[in-house]
Amino acid sequence: MTLYRLDASIRTEGSVTRAVADTVQNAWSETHPGAQVLRRDLGAHPLPADSWRNAVGVGFTPVEERTAAQRDAAALASVLGDELLAADAYLFAIPLYNYNIPHHVKSWFDLLLTEPRFAPGGDRILEGRPAVVVTARGGGYGPGTPREGWDHSTPYLRRMFADILGLDVHVAEAELTLAGVNPAMEALRGLAAQSLADAHTTAEEHGRTIAARVAALTAA
Repeated sequence: MTLYRLDASIRTEGSVTRAVADTVQNAWSETHPGAQVLRRDLGAHPLPADSWRNAVGVGFTPVEERTAAQRDAAALASVLGDELLAADAYLFAIPLYNYNIPHHVKSWFDLLLTEPRFAPGGDRILEGRPAVVVTARGGGYGPGTPREGWDHSTPYLRRMFADILGLDVHVAEAELTLAGVNPAMEALRGLAAQSLADAHTTAEEHGRTIAARVAALTAA
């Protein structure tokens, strides 16, 4: 059994998405102790900024004329694809930054989709595999809030992971994560604590769900 885990927070300490993702992983490991966890940390080790441009260029450049940078980018795209294909389930920990996904996550998606096996419109070779998306937002973006509709990350992630890659997506989310450090949000700290607790509860449930799903598929 292999769980693929991708972290995107630029904070290696004190990150909400990393902490909630740990809860998912721990729940997974209860069912699959000793199972491999394949990790890619985009927050700590982002992909080269020019990798997508070079990978796209491969498709328009004869083999004998491709640059070393183009060959390296295509090889990296293949590595990203191989990592996904090697896993039975997936855990993506991606915070909301400036109302959208982190740019290094967009770079990961863009490069992955240059890989022929993952090209949009082709076969969804990960079809039906279970995944958990963990996200965190510093403010409140729910119905009736001043920032309702400003979360452009979560809908995008659902679209990409479910509709493009074909994964069976479960989401665990925490809001108001800046309440503890922003004096203007002091009145919201109780709600923030509850949101975080709920996120961990949901994460544990999702971790057990995807673990059971993989176990059942393996036993079938």
